[in-house]
Amino acid sequence: MNRLALPIAAVVAFVAVIVLFNSLFIVEQTEQALVLQFGEPIREIHDPGLHFKIPFTQNVVIYDRRLALYEPPAEEVIASDQKRLVVDSYARYRIVDPLQFYRASGTDAAFQLRLGATLNGSVRRVIGAEPLAKLLSPDRSSIMDKIRDEVAAEAKSFGVDVVDVRIRHTDLPAANSDAIYRRMRTARDQEAAQYRAEGAELAQGIKADAEKQVTVIKADANKQSQILKGQGDAEAIKITADAFGQDPEFFAFYRSLDIYRETLGAGTALVLSPDSDFFRYLQHRPTAAPAK
Repeated sequence: MNRLALPIAAVVAFVAVIVLFNSLFIVEQTEQALVLQFGEPIREIHDPGLHFKIPFTQNVVIYDRRLALYEPPAEEVIASDQKRLVVDSYARYRIVDPLQFYRASGTDAAFQLRLGATLNGSVRRVIGAEPLAKLLSPDRSSIMDKIRDEVAAEAKSFGVDVVDVRIRHTDLPAANSDAIYRRMRTARDQEAAQYRAEGAELAQGIKADAEKQVTVIKADANKQSQILKGQGDAEAIKITADAFGQDPEFFAFYRSLDIYRETLGAGTALVLSPDSDFFRYLQHRPTAAPAK
């Protein structure tokens, strides 16, 4: 008997450990639990700590009481002014009634499928009633609040409190963005060409004005130089006339010397009579001094 008692005690102890292990469960501070018996919820646990359940007949489903983030894929939406938009949104929610949540959806994955459909429908409905300009204005926050209220009202039936719904990005589809980029580039090229043409026209005007000013300045300078030259020639003639007026004979002699210098050069041929007045000053000879 003693030899059989030890194995039996070990088996009993092992079974007791298994039973105890299946009877105890821990609920963390950030969790809440639902005790199920044969798949039917019989008890909710909101307090953290060590708890008991009937082994093998009851099981526990743990739900997180913290905020959860749901990020659906970006959806293409048409605004009221027929502008196509790609809307990237997200929602934050918290499970507040685990029993209702279990009966309505069962798991987080199943609930998020329902939440995604609700969020997508609300986004399409609300944004479809608003023009694109309003989505880009300060009224955007009121639009997001309207979407949140609709989603939150639908999520209450799942025992979930939707805290916030936000639109992260509102972009144009890639095809529209490319078309807008091309139009903007064409407009900028036209604007640049216009500025270049205006600059060339302005430069041509400045160059023409500068050339005109240079011509006027040169003409004024030339005119002034001619006036000064004329005044100088007149003054020289006056001085010469005044000087020669005092001795007409010397003036006639000086003029004859100028004529001789200009006409009696190399290769000059003159046919004149010896007694011509042209040679009048050349014919005079100095009188020899009387010999003493």
